Amino acid sequence: MTPRLFLRAEAKDDVREAFAWYEHRSTGLGFEFLRALRAALALLAREPRQFPIVLEDIRRTRLRRFPYSVFYVATDDATSVIAVMHDRRDPRRWQARR
Repeated sequence: MTPRLFLRAEAKDDVREAFAWYEHRSTGLGFEFLRALRAALALLAREPRQFPIVLEDIRRTRLRRFPYSVFYVATDDATSVIAVMHDRRDPRRWQARR
């Protein structure tokens, strides 16, 4: 059985913020960001433990083409995305979401 995948409210806010920023920069770029995010989420949904642990039980996968990482916690029952952050942001932002 595949564990279910969900994004926490803070991660959804991260996605909305990044989408708006990219879409403001260039029409359609926000949708490209969402496609890259969906691809990353599909990979981690299939096999969440394939990506490296970066802190305690938090794992990370990176988006292609965009300087963003998806931080998540994988258990046997569920995969919880805690943050979708730009790689140059202060890591304390996602670490505080444990």
